[in-house]
Parts: sequence; structure tokens; C-alpha cells
Amino acid sequence: MATTSIEEPLLQAQPDTEAQLRAEREAAVELAERYGMEFVDVHQIRIDNELLRRIPFDLMLRYEFIPEEQLQGRISVVMADPSNVVKLDELELLLGQPVEAKAGVPTAIKEILQKSESAQRVLDEASEDFRMQLLQEDDDGEEVLSIDRISTDTSPIIKLVDSTLFNAIQRRASDIHIETRDAEVIIKYRIDGVLYQAMEPIDKRHHQTIISRIKVMAELDIAEKRVPQDGRFKMRMGGRTIDFRVSIMPSVHGEDSVIRILDKESMNTEFKNLRLDILGFDDDTLKKVRKFIREPYGMVLVTGPTGSGKTTTLYACLSEIQSAEDKIITIEDPVEYQLNGITQIPVNEKKGLTFARGLRSILRHDPDKIMIGEIRDEETAQIAIQSALTGHLVFTTVHANNVVDVLGRFLNMNVDLYNFVSALNCILAQRLVRQICPHCRRPEKASLQLLEESGLDPETYSDQTFYEGAGCIECNGTGFFGRLAVSELLDLSDHIRELILERRPASEIKRAAREEGMRFLRETALDKVFQGVTTLREINKVTFVD
Repeated sequence: MATTSIEEPLLQAQPDTEAQLRAEREAAVELAERYGMEFVDVHQIRIDNELLRRIPFDLMLRYEFIPEEQLQGRISVVMADPSNVVKLDELELLLGQPVEAKAGVPTAIKEILQKSESAQRVLDEASEDFRMQLLQEDDDGEEVLSIDRISTDTSPIIKLVDSTLFNAIQRRASDIHIETRDAEVIIKYRIDGVLYQAMEPIDKRHHQTIISRIKVMAELDIAEKRVPQDGRFKMRMGGRTIDFRVSIMPSVHGEDSVIRILDKESMNTEFKNLRLDILGFDDDTLKKVRKFIREPYGMVLVTGPTGSGKTTTLYACLSEIQSAEDKIITIEDPVEYQLNGITQIPVNEKKGLTFARGLRSILRHDPDKIMIGEIRDEETAQIAIQSALTGHLVFTTVHANNVVDVLGRFLNMNVDLYNFVSALNCILAQRLVRQICPHCRRPEKASLQLLEESGLDPETYSDQTFYEGAGCIECNGTGFFGRLAVSELLDLSDHIRELILERRPASEIKRAAREEGMRFLRETALDKVFQGVTTLREINKVTFVD
């Protein structure tokens, strides 16, 4: 069945050779000189996102311009052809104010328009170029394909929900939050771990139809509004399948919904080249981790709160050690991304496939290396430790705040301390911090208050140059683009093992680890700040100030 791709560019393909771009730039500079106006390089200016949102997208597309700044009584715009007086007059009429035109490179203007979040507004008109296929699973696990077309006569609610999903994927969102308030509904996207409001608030009277639409897609009970519900659905968009996990929760104002986006096929292209060195670890940690993941047996344990990138780190470890000679099996809840050449098993609690039961089956499957998505209970912990002691290399995660707290977590699971310590190769604790956007990064001086809040001596660091993102079109005005890991690694040396077996206090173990050269989370996070990769405020959110 033919479907139309939604990944086709919104604008026509533009010349991309350097010679053509150079010629376009020279022509734009010459045009500006001829008409006595200013030439503007749109990649070098900070575009006001608020202003961009106010002006209809189709208008910017038709007249090939980008609004630069709202001035007193007039608006400054960068145009592809500012010499066209007729177009200028029409634009002034449509915008309802005088226009101060500046010359820009046409290709650069079209690129910016295509990247702009305002591009979402073209979806309503471009319904023939926007197709989604809803994939539903029946009880037997068979995929039943049905098509949910957005066309001119489609319900506005269906159009709103589908446009929201599409736009969230375009903006790299990991989750969509639909929050109900007293008189309105707020839709937010989580991008790089932080929530941003996606659009203007929606009238409360549309709330129930929005939630019902999501329930229909996830095959949930529309009539049930008093208890939480969980479901999932898939959508085929532009030839790739994207998974959505839905959680509906009743609140005082009505039902709220959170939709987790798992764009597996898109991530697979990144995961083909996924290596530990692109995650942000410093050289020393990288060297040690690579040593531990190549040990013949033992346990590599990654710890941190939910959403700290633990699974991605384990995938990177597996990608580095993967070879045709070894059998690698993983058990995960759920399998977030598929890795070629690795057997991946999803946990299914309803059908009785738990971590512990799956792990027992894996051991009968003759593996060399095993990845366990998370150790949650005593039984899984016991089997994982036994596997590590009997010649398997085990990769796993556990929820704890730092490398020393992990020890307490396992003791609470009643594991044999001697076996646990013998099995462990290393413990890696990590957090994710947002990176400053490289396109709008600029130097700044930190205030005395910020230095004190960050535990830095104001006298020592008052002249230190820090960096921040000004906010640009590439980062949607946030100043951040992407995230990287900050970490601490505990090497289980003989001395550290003895201290753990003697059940010495955590402070003593930390002191011994520091003497052996371990660097703690806060120190590695500060290194990233001094390198100009992230900000003090960002690391204060995820690490404790000493």
C-alpha cells in the first residue's frame, strides 16, 4: 500500500555546493550595496523565536523572509529579494506596519525556515503530504495495519494530536506531557531532559476529546476515568516505525497523559556508530571502562537515577566488545533499541517472563556476555552475581545515587557480600547534563551568588570565563543542544574490597578511593564547565555541591 512520506522537505531542495552558495552570497551583498541597504548573514544573528511564532509561516515562505527584530513602529526583516517593491508593499499591508528590509542569502533563509519550529503550522495545510499509519497489536502479537489519514475533512482533534506527535519528533522530544489545569490544557515536550511548553494553552472543553483520542490509539478503556491506565501504539511515519508508550493518570482537574517516544529506527543510525568516546566520558574514565569491559568475566555495574543514560552506556559497551566469536544476550524492560548481532529479550510480566526467569533461561542458552536491564530484586541479584562468578561477563544497572550507595542497595537485597565483591569489576555512576548549543555559545562572567551556590571561592573564580548559550534557531531558543554524561568510576582494588568486606563506613571507602585516584561526580562535572561544554546552573541540578 503506497503511503506518502512525511519526511519530505517542506521546501524545495536547494543548491548545496560551495561554489553556488558563494555565488549566492556575493549576489546578495552586491544587491544590498546597490540599493543602499544592510546585508545580514542569517546564521550569525539571534532570531527572536517569539516574533517568529507570531508571523504566519506561509507568509514567510511565500515572501521568503525572516523577521529579525520588532522595532519601534516597524519591523526589521531579512529578505531573499528586498528589491521587489511590489512584494514589500504587500508585506507591509499584510503585517500591518512598515517593513525595514535587509538583504540575505536565499538558500540560508530557506534553511532557517525549514528548521524553524513554526514549520509545524504548515501541517494543517499540507495534509496531503502528511500520512501516518497506526499499527495495532492484537493479543497474539500480530500486527494489524490500519491507516489513519489526515485529510481536509479530518476531525480537528485528530489533526491536533497527530500534529503534536509529528512536531515532538521533529524537535527531538523524548516525552509529550498533556496536563489538565482548572480552565485549560497545557501540552509540553521534554527535550534534553527539560520540559518546554509546546503551544498556546488549549480550552478545557477540548480536554476529554484529546484524551479519548489518545486512548483510542493506545486501545485503552475510554469509559474508565478514575484509575490509571497504561498502553502503547506504533505509528509508521515516512517509512519508519515509531513506538509510543502511553500513561493516563486521573488528577483533580481531569485525566493527564504522558506519551514516551521511542524512535528506534532513527536511533539505530546513531547506534551503528555508538562508542563510549561519544558519550562525554573523560579520557581517564574511558581508558578504565574499556579495560573492565574486556575482562573475561565479572560484573560491570552502572548506577544513577532514571533517565541518566545508563542503558545507552551499556549499549555503547556492548557495541565496543561485540564480535562474531561471542554470544551476547540481553534481557530488558522494554527493549528500547535493537542492536544487530545481539539477542535481545523483552521482559513480559503479564506472561510470566520476569528478569529472574528470563535470566535463568539465558544461562541455558550458552552466552558469553549478558546484559540485564536492571536489578530490582533479590532473586535477580543472586543469579547475576552467580553468573559473573561462573565465567560470564555481566553488564547491569541499579538505581543508586553514587558508587558507594550501590553497596548498601545490594546488602538490602540480602546478597552474600563476599560473592558480590568478588564478582564486581567496577561501579560506574553517571548523570546527564545539557550541552551548551555550539551555534550560540558565548562567554560570560558568573555572579558572586552563583559562585557561592556552586561551592566555588568567589575570589579565585571571579575572573574565570564561563560560557552560556544565547538561544538560537538551532536550539529553539533554549541555549542547549544535546546532552553528555558526567561520571565517577570505582575501581574495585584489593584494598577497597577489604574495606567493603569489613563493612567500613562509606566515608572511609570514599577516602580510600580518592587516595587511589578516583574522581567524584562533582569534580568531573566542574571540568565540563571549565571546558565551556556546560553551565554551572546545569551541573548544580544534577550533582551535590561539596
